[in-house]
Amino acid sequence: MRSWILLLMLAYPFTGFSQGSVELEFEAKGCCSMCGDRIEAVLDVRGVRMAQWRRNDNTVRVVYKPKKIGPEQLERLVADAGHDTERFRAEDEVYAALPGCCSYRDGCTGCSEVHGGQGDHEEGDHGHDDDKRK
Repeated sequence: MRSWILLLMLAYPFTGFSQGSVELEFEAKGCCSMCGDRIEAVLDVRGVRMAQWRRNDNTVRVVYKPKKIGPEQLERLVADAGHDTERFRAEDEVYAALPGCCSYRDGCTGCSEVHGGQGDHEEGDHGHDDDKRK
């Protein structure tokens, strides 16, 4: 009996997601935790099971149902929120509306004066004077 269960586990690896879900990774430019929150929030749509942005390599990992949404649509959502991807460049007006600390095209320098060069935020620390969304 144990060998039968082991064989099933090897034949059908359990990923914690329902059948029909696939995983995708793509580039999503950003600088800080606010960027990550924004990217993950726009990917909170029907068909997406999980989205996680990694700041260290500017990559977002998405587990989604391809019958409901596709890779191009996922990247378009991220670009529409102001973050360049492999396929799409964010509209300049949308990018310009991002807080200054999220200016990844300018080298992610927006927080260096406020946070001593760390370039990231403490929880809830999103009210910079250079916030362009005010």
